Amino acid sequence: MNIPQDLRYSKDHEWVRVEGDVATVGITDFAQSELGDIVFVEVETEDETLAVDEVFGTIEAVKTVSDMFMPLSGTVTELNPALEDNPALINEDPYGEGWVIKVKLDGDADMGHLMTAEAYAAEVG
Repeated sequence: MNIPQDLRYSKDHEWVRVEGDVATVGITDFAQSELGDIVFVEVETEDETLAVDEVFGTIEAVKTVSDMFMPLSGTVTELNPALEDNPALINEDPYGEGWVIKVKLDGDADMGHLMTAEAYAAEVG
């Protein structure tokens, strides 16, 4: 299982990469493997400000539909346009081309509740 060291992880299996005041968010390699083949991603919260743990979208796989939860509070500024035509990018490259949203962070983003790669690896076993 791939768990990059430079990211932070939520209990809901989202990953976060913070660069300045923008966070890129996606779902983890573990989550995509549990979901199976991803066929659709829906994010209707673009330009909305959401708090930690609020639902920002849904991800549909062949077997199930799952909510995706905000790992940090902020405003959803962008949805990965490549996912519209190819949602399987999440299966193929969850930490790269398969990112889901970009978020403009609110002030000083508190990342204390997010796990390190080591803690996430222990969480998913």
